[in-house]
Amino acid sequence: MDRRIGLIAGSGRFPVIFAERAAQKGYSVYAVGYHDETDPELSDHVAAVETMYIGQIKRLLNFFKKNRIAEVVMAGAISKTGAITKIRPDIKAIALIAGMRHDTHDDRVLRAFAGMLEKEGINVRASTFLLPELLAQAGVWTRRKPRKDEIPDMMLGFTIARAIGNLDIGQCVVVSDGTVLAVEAVDGTDSTILRGGKLSRNGVVAAKVCKPIQDFRFDVPAVGAQTVRTMHEAGAAVLVIEAGRSMVFDREEMIALADRWGITIAAINDAVDLEKYK
Repeated sequence: MDRRIGLIAGSGRFPVIFAERAAQKGYSVYAVGYHDETDPELSDHVAAVETMYIGQIKRLLNFFKKNRIAEVVMAGAISKTGAITKIRPDIKAIALIAGMRHDTHDDRVLRAFAGMLEKEGINVRASTFLLPELLAQAGVWTRRKPRKDEIPDMMLGFTIARAIGNLDIGQCVVVSDGTVLAVEAVDGTDSTILRGGKLSRNGVVAAKVCKPIQDFRFDVPAVGAQTVRTMHEAGAAVLVIEAGRSMVFDREEMIALADRWGITIAAINDAVDLEKYK
């Protein structure tokens, strides 16, 4: 049976991990990558890859149709600065954006793009459909448990992160002693953690959660070993993520690094889950 899947690949390890897993499960992967975004290693794990600029929608459609692709997955991030500075929109992209009437928040753009693909006969699948084991399991993963004085900041960070997600601003906030120090915007999670860490001598709490309006077909929040390295650099003490709604890469390495540096990692479903640690 000839099982084919298309992959729209952004930056980071997720596209490579997805391609590897899809191949293991008998899929031939046909990928679209983007200049200065997609990991060149991806070409080693797919049947074919075509690299283009953001906004070349007609070229993307032609590639998938030529390779008889009826289903695609979006995996990996596209940096917001890259999307602004490196976009080369074709007529289809211009028409898509014009039809949105200036309502160009991330999720709305992606939903419009997915809707356009589906009108062309290409179904967009959730990026986790072959990788359910990468979703965060609830619990405190590390040897270091949250201190009682850290629980209020963890609860606040989780609550505020959901609020900014509901406004489609970002997914991560950094807090300390009841004060929000940094909110993720176009600079991304790592930069947000570093900014927050510079503003407090106490170990800060970083919270990263899924947007309440999250469409799991794209941009599921992800953490991994690099997140812990950034926290160590920032002097952060606690990472709070959302159980069942966050992707976790390099989980074993992530936990080992956190244990080495005395960092807490907790995956929760809601802020009230932290009451038991008070």
